[in-house]
Amino acid sequence: MKTIAAQEVEQLVKKQEQIHILDVREVGEVKTGKIPNALNIPLPLLEFRMHELDKANNYIVVCRSGGRSGMAARFLEQQGYSVTNMTGGMMEWKGETV
Repeated sequence: MKTIAAQEVEQLVKKQEQIHILDVREVGEVKTGKIPNALNIPLPLLEFRMHELDKANNYIVVCRSGGRSGMAARFLEQQGYSVTNMTGGMMEWKGETV
């Protein structure tokens, strides 16, 4: 499984790179702030909502600390999606949130 540091993702966001961020935290957690333009699909719903994702895109998967996003990334990879896990999760995120 590919990984990326929160600081690297922050740089991509600042450069306004065309990236796709999937936040697998629960709705209540996301209310405390999420990365701008991140798509929120809570981990328990991922299996039922993965059809909302485009297999042509690479997704950076995010959670609070990196554990759930790691599980989500492994699951999506097995389903044929291109994914990268953001290590450290939102606990490591120093960038802007919405």
